[in-house]
Amino acid sequence: MTSMKAASISKARAAKAKAAELLGDSKLVNGIGIAREAKGYAVKVNLVKVPRDGSLPAEIDGVPVRVEVVGRIKKQPLSTNNSRRRRSA
Repeated sequence: MTSMKAASISKARAAKAKAAELLGDSKLVNGIGIAREAKGYAVKVNLVKVPRDGSLPAEIDGVPVRVEVVGRIKKQPLSTNNSRRRRSA
């Protein structure tokens, strides 16, 4: 197992761009972002389901890759219920 240094935000942004190039065309990927870690940042990849071939990298240019299976994202209807709005006192 490799020991990674804490990744800076600029390094994580560069790794996110590279992840988008590598994984962006996959139908299993819902989104690619940056996540805060205890010491630094990581690239976060949201998936519909786990790929059969396990083809996701553990890191990109020294930045850890965190994967979460979130399922398919569906458009929700706009609610017209105003009861959730906060009322000013």
